[in-house]
Amino acid sequence: MQNTMTKIRPLIGWLTVAFFLIFGKQWMAGLGNHALALGLFAWLFIVIIYVAFGVVHEAETLAEMLGEPLGTLVLTLSIVIIEVVLISAVMLGSEGSATLARDTMYSVLMIVLNGVVGLGLLMGGIRHYEQAYNLKGASAYLSVIVPLATIALILPDFTTSTHDGSLSPTQALTFSLLTIGLYGIFLWLQTGRHKGYFVAQDAQPIDAKEMAHQRPSPLDKKQLFIHLILLLVNILPIVILSKSLAGILDYGIAAAGAPAALGGIVIATLVFAPEGISALIAIRADRLTRAINLCLGAVTSTLGLTVPAVLAISLYTHRSVQLGLPSSGIVLVVATLILSSITFSNSRTTMLEGAVHLSLFAVFLVLVFSP
Repeated sequence: MQNTMTKIRPLIGWLTVAFFLIFGKQWMAGLGNHALALGLFAWLFIVIIYVAFGVVHEAETLAEMLGEPLGTLVLTLSIVIIEVVLISAVMLGSEGSATLARDTMYSVLMIVLNGVVGLGLLMGGIRHYEQAYNLKGASAYLSVIVPLATIALILPDFTTSTHDGSLSPTQALTFSLLTIGLYGIFLWLQTGRHKGYFVAQDAQPIDAKEMAHQRPSPLDKKQLFIHLILLLVNILPIVILSKSLAGILDYGIAAAGAPAALGGIVIATLVFAPEGISALIAIRADRLTRAINLCLGAVTSTLGLTVPAVLAISLYTHRSVQLGLPSSGIVLVVATLILSSITFSNSRTTMLEGAVHLSLFAVFLVLVFSP
């Protein structure tokens, strides 16, 4: 069954690419027909999410084959590439998209830390009463997420070099290097000397030195090459279709009079849907440590890699990028970071934490449409 799905996903993606290459210009010219615009958006949205599951599957397969740290890098970069491509397509295709990167990162924080984590902990609490996880790993993630979120989404509102929530070229370059450096150190510790922080405690080897010096199984280069090709075959349709999706999304938001932040929510949902579903499945199976790695890892990689990529595009194209959040967004981000620190300060969770996180997620959704 899995082999069949592996073949069908890229096939559907490339068939969609072929249709848009042949009929795309005609369809895009007829977006004034709202039914057509809605149908095209639904088609692309479903196909991109479906193919994204293939990207995650192939990336996880490569991660198991390569071991650490290359495995984690492949998985992380695969997801971030999709996110950056989608953001870039909208940024470069519209003059009114200066806040898209900010809205996407903000949406990832709210959807993951409040929506997915809240729903997962509520489900886990109802099903398992209490769930245990590796506290050290969650603490390590949050110790990186807090400064990265502050630098990316809060600090730009309080600098005096600019007055619109953007960064000066000096700030953009310096903060990008700082962000990459901090994320690099975290990745080195996660995949090296502190790897044990990110596995379930009952699954850790007794001897930490033995764990650090475990020899990987012999690498099948043929299988490695096949899965690498499959990874590219799954990613490329998303990259090609992103321009069409960006045009339809931009038109749809403008035509419906919807808030601009809705674009960030759509992209965040597209990017994180496969990992979010995997995290909920893991929580249902009482594998909370894996779910936390997926959720907090997604937020960390988004802040650690998307911010530098977006700022690099901004510097290269001379397009302004506004990263600073409005006041209500700053309040929600600070509240979310504080709540997450409290939630993951105890080695066991209950449904109460899930309900509280979901309440903040509901506030986020209300403020999107009624700021």
